[in-house]
Amino acid sequence: MNPPSSALRGRVVVAAVAVGAFAAAAAGQTLKAGQTSSDDVTPLADSKNASAQLGGGIGGSSSAAAPEVLTVAKMSTAPVEAQKIASTNQIVQARVAAAAAARAEAERPKFALPAEGRFTSGFGARWGGSHLGIDIANSIGTPIYAAADGVVIEAGTASGFGLWVRIQHDDGTITVYGHMQDYSVSEGDRVKAGEQIARIGNRGQSTGPHLHFEVWDEGTRKINPRTWLLDHGIVL
Repeated sequence: MNPPSSALRGRVVVAAVAVGAFAAAAAGQTLKAGQTSSDDVTPLADSKNASAQLGGGIGGSSSAAAPEVLTVAKMSTAPVEAQKIASTNQIVQARVAAAAAARAEAERPKFALPAEGRFTSGFGARWGGSHLGIDIANSIGTPIYAAADGVVIEAGTASGFGLWVRIQHDDGTITVYGHMQDYSVSEGDRVKAGEQIARIGNRGQSTGPHLHFEVWDEGTRKINPRTWLLDHGIVL
């Protein structure tokens, strides 16, 4: 193949130069369209200036301070609600406990046998004299119980009994417990029926370990303790 003439080569070069110039001009127009003149943009140096310019643009002073954004902590109501629930539970529990205590108090026996053992001697004449109580025999140390609710009016030594305890009950009746080994109450103590107050012994004028038990009606007149116990549902 013969090489192109010099005239043809010159025309190709001119055409290439023209195409390149056209492409460059088009690119320049596109770049200019995508940019904004620096004269049309106000630079924001910092947030304070930006806020001031924003304020001025909406009618406020251009020197106004930027609005302060406060972070408000959300208060949780959980602890308060928990305290209310706990308080309510405590009230309910207290009421339940009070009701249970009242029920137990209402249901508990109001009279009790003063001691377990063998009935050995009754109320009345004995050995040419008067035996103004009853005897319940058992081993030394056997518990002695209050026969009814009341207040201890005496606890200590007594002639003929060695040691005794006297309890005045709510109706004025007094019960007496004698010949004890020892006692566990003091004057002024409030006791309940069935509460242990002493232990059987063999002190004083005694023929063997036993409890001597008396009942003083209205605090002075001695009556048959066995009858008194039976009247209150206690069988000996």
